[in-house]
Amino acid sequence: MTPFTAKVIAIIQAIPEGKVMTYGGVARAAGSPRAARQVVRILHSMSRKYKLPWHRVVNTKGRIALDDESGSLQKLYLLGEGVQFEDNGGIDLEEYQFHPQPDPEDQLFPPLA
Repeated sequence: MTPFTAKVIAIIQAIPEGKVMTYGGVARAAGSPRAARQVVRILHSMSRKYKLPWHRVVNTKGRIALDDESGSLQKLYLLGEGVQFEDNGGIDLEEYQFHPQPDPEDQLFPPLA
């Protein structure tokens, strides 16, 4: 497993109930801002194995990007966690988006003591 994949898995596992992240937000937090499609592939291939809360990852517009059946299930899971959908079908990212704290080991400059 690549370091990027491991970071993506850890970030998705850390998304708390009732919060969401975008594919691009996960990629940025994992250190590769242009790797949103790779996040999609990781979710698709590893969600079951690593018990990832896949339903907490949405597109950049706060919308579910899956087909009808999986998208309905994703919406049901999110509603069950208290996430509200707007009339246009999107999620208010200002209210529900999770912003993980940066990992101090990944920073270029360590914090001053």
